[in-house]
Amino acid sequence: MDFGVVLQTNPPAARTVQLAQLAEAHGFSHVWTFDSHLLWEEPYVIHSAILNATKRVTVGPFVTNPATRDWTVTASVFATLNELYGNRTICGIGRGDSAVRVTNGKPVTMSELRESIHVIRELANSRPVEYKGATLQFPWSRGSELEVWVAAYGPLALKLTGEVGDGFILQLADVDIAAWMIKTVRDAAAAAGRDPDAISFCVAAPMYIGDDWHHMREQCRWFGGMVGNHVADIVAKYGEHGAVPDALTDYIAGRQGYDYNTHGKADNDHVDFVPDEIVDRFCILGTADEHIAKLEQLRALGVTQFAGYLQHDNKEETMRVYGETVIPALSAHVTAKA
Repeated sequence: MDFGVVLQTNPPAARTVQLAQLAEAHGFSHVWTFDSHLLWEEPYVIHSAILNATKRVTVGPFVTNPATRDWTVTASVFATLNELYGNRTICGIGRGDSAVRVTNGKPVTMSELRESIHVIRELANSRPVEYKGATLQFPWSRGSELEVWVAAYGPLALKLTGEVGDGFILQLADVDIAAWMIKTVRDAAAAAGRDPDAISFCVAAPMYIGDDWHHMREQCRWFGGMVGNHVADIVAKYGEHGAVPDALTDYIAGRQGYDYNTHGKADNDHVDFVPDEIVDRFCILGTADEHIAKLEQLRALGVTQFAGYLQHDNKEETMRVYGETVIPALSAHVTAKA
């Protein structure tokens, strides 16, 4: 299992770069950042700084979208970064959430998402692509390599992920829900004639090392609110029961609005509806042993990467314990099984 960190690009940007360096030093393989250009600093500028300040980690957005960014510009960013730093980028993409909603926009359609994945991937892999009636290719790009991982919750998005995604990003660490969603993606891949084992499966959730459960929950309750935005869309489209497990949809019954100005922040004031049980299920909290136990369950489901959100007050210590205890334990287990 690989391990990543998910950072917000809050100023000062040098702090984000510093955290990325620390993640690399502790053995994390990926550094991801939020991508909402109005809420936080421009991530692609900071990605360049992170890549310049590190040697090994793979860097990308968690996640970008096809609505607020021109697809060809997005592809050019990745191809350029790859030319500069040697194929150390990755693209997480979804239909659009905070980046589009703060401008009163809407998430893109499934058809638009599918086409954008194809255009971005072909161009950023130094290949030609048909786009808007023209054949496009970067004449300056040679040997660029980019995987596109798709963030999804709903049935249609999960199906699309299995059909075209290089990876699947699931933003919650509930074991039962993860099992259902991973199976859905794998089944869609098989039905499309793809090898399900060729798809990477990334579970992302707040990770907090500690023993004060009240404090940890309060620091990570924002995550249930963020997930709730996506769940609310699913319920609006499909109804309360049947499209996805009730364990995912039941908790949003008390949801009343959402303020994107506190999106992804520990002091989010619109997440009182999120119960402790959901925080515990969706996040990974507690001692190193408790983290290892839950990660072992996720790994057994086929999860190939855990990406931990660090939007809390214990960033450095959590990364230190992961580097010294959690990551080696999961690596040793895999080695022993091999």
